[in-house]
Amino acid sequence: MKITISGIRGIFGDDFTSKDVMKYCNNFTKLVKSKNCVVGCDTRPSSKIIVNDVIASLMQCGINVYNLGMVPTPVVFREARKYGAGVMITSSHNPIEWNGLKFIIDGRGLNQNELDIIKNNQNTDKTTIGNEKFIESDYVNDVVNLVGFVKESPEVVVDIGGGAAKNVAPQVLQKIGCRIKVINETETKRGPDPTTDNLSYLISECSKNQIGFAYDLDGDRVVIVKNGKKLSPDITLGLGIAKAIELGYKKFILSIDTSIAIEKYIKQNGCEIQRSKVGEANVVDMMLQTNSEAGGEGSSAGFILSKFNFCRDGILTSALTSSMLQNKRFVEIIDLINEYHQIREKVKIESEFHDKIMDELKQNLQNEYSEISTIDGIKATIDENSWILVRKSNTENSIRISCESNDLEKTRNIQEHVIKLVKQSYAKIK
Repeated sequence: MKITISGIRGIFGDDFTSKDVMKYCNNFTKLVKSKNCVVGCDTRPSSKIIVNDVIASLMQCGINVYNLGMVPTPVVFREARKYGAGVMITSSHNPIEWNGLKFIIDGRGLNQNELDIIKNNQNTDKTTIGNEKFIESDYVNDVVNLVGFVKESPEVVVDIGGGAAKNVAPQVLQKIGCRIKVINETETKRGPDPTTDNLSYLISECSKNQIGFAYDLDGDRVVIVKNGKKLSPDITLGLGIAKAIELGYKKFILSIDTSIAIEKYIKQNGCEIQRSKVGEANVVDMMLQTNSEAGGEGSSAGFILSKFNFCRDGILTSALTSSMLQNKRFVEIIDLINEYHQIREKVKIESEFHDKIMDELKQNLQNEYSEISTIDGIKATIDENSWILVRKSNTENSIRISCESNDLEKTRNIQEHVIKLVKQSYAKIK
């Protein structure tokens, strides 16, 4: 089981059980000052079990539950702004046998201090049992009001991936004026993570004049297909950033693993940019600290518009992207990001070895590169167009290695070299 500010995740029935659900939900109630909490879940088979455990745990601690049913994560975050707290039952892009919990306070994910409260056993005071009420969200209309009507009526293929976006994404895109075709609505022909899947079915369904959007199981991630090609996760984020600049936003936060091309685009347009640790919650936390208006993380195709939601919002991103297809910024940002080559790999390593590996690797990289940042993992800047980042995964038993350069061969060589160093350290320690 992984317990981080990104959420609690594990294989349900193995290292993540109903007992864990009840423990962490009971502890979470200490943070719910409003005594109200929205609850939603994705389409994983185990979600049907876990949602009952979550609701029972909250109600027995005096929390009033507002049940949204099966909805995407951005819907729960949006409603949690109104009600004060939320719990989303999902493990996002992880394999189907996994599940987990995302806890939300005032529309944002937990910080480290709040996570520590969740992790530690709390004595629950006896109280009046809370109530349960089923509600519907205004999310669809909220997105439509923000984005407006798209006059060009673009043709859009919507790849649900068997996930929770099925009752929301098609509605949003239709209401803003898109002509849509839905695929993989219930039974899916691809994996749960569109950032790693080749999306061959979506590509085959998209003609050159169409655009395709593929969501993960909880709808916070979206990957774009255009002109018969799957675009990189950084392009998804870059398009969101370009639209935000068009809307007049000036202050941006990017995770440390996001493409340098997006940073350059922000600066070229006279806007401010700062870097945060990797992870949605870390990006949002820095947004709140700096009063920044938008940002995200390239690795998860995660665009965040803080005016609307303090989370990655794949559905909002697809609507914003659809509204700018005829805009020159659409081509500009794609062309700029395509000048760079980013490779993201992971080496499966048990979490107990991560710290020792990172300590040894830091020494090795300091000996080779002059500019090292340890804001999150170890990032080595090689030159103005090249960098590599090694960090412990927040969601899996893996070490993640991201590398970027405007020279593809250089990117591959740097990546292969550092992967070799990680494996050598693992072999030595193990």
